[in-house]
Amino acid sequence: MKEHVNIEFASEARADSFWSALDEVAREEKYLIFIKGPNRTGTRDFVREIIQKGWSQYYAVSDDRVVGWCDITRYERAGLGHVGHLGMGVIQEFRGKGIGRKLLQVTLDDAFAKGVERVELEVFSSNARARALYLDMGFEWEGCKKRGRCHDGEYEDIVIMGLLRDAWTSGL
Repeated sequence: MKEHVNIEFASEARADSFWSALDEVAREEKYLIFIKGPNRTGTRDFVREIIQKGWSQYYAVSDDRVVGWCDITRYERAGLGHVGHLGMGVIQEFRGKGIGRKLLQVTLDDAFAKGVERVELEVFSSNARARALYLDMGFEWEGCKKRGRCHDGEYEDIVIMGLLRDAWTSGL
């Protein structure tokens, strides 16, 4: 049976479900910079901040459950307000179904429409699926933090990628 997945803008009503998805992906200890989700209150505050500041965050929702997310938050330091930082994830059972691509397209469209001029991200070098998606969506490799992560005694590089609004073609 094929699961029906809707893409929705962030809402406080889905904050706890977003937290559950975030925590689930984090606990895999392979894809996110943290190995367990932040506390629920902090996550609710983050979602509220995204909504209040007009940033871009979308959820993939299946059966009333957040199964993936993508957000672009803007830097608030002087001289960096035109730059957004991308974060995203999809829970394991929903990977490989095009959900990440759809989330990324919608979120990039929204962020660029709201005036973001550059989106940047960091991804672990071992995450070949994500790196391939980002390259396919127009991101360029900009650098590498050699041995940027050490987890369980193993070092891993962190790849830095960026996408300029002028280079973005939605494809939607």
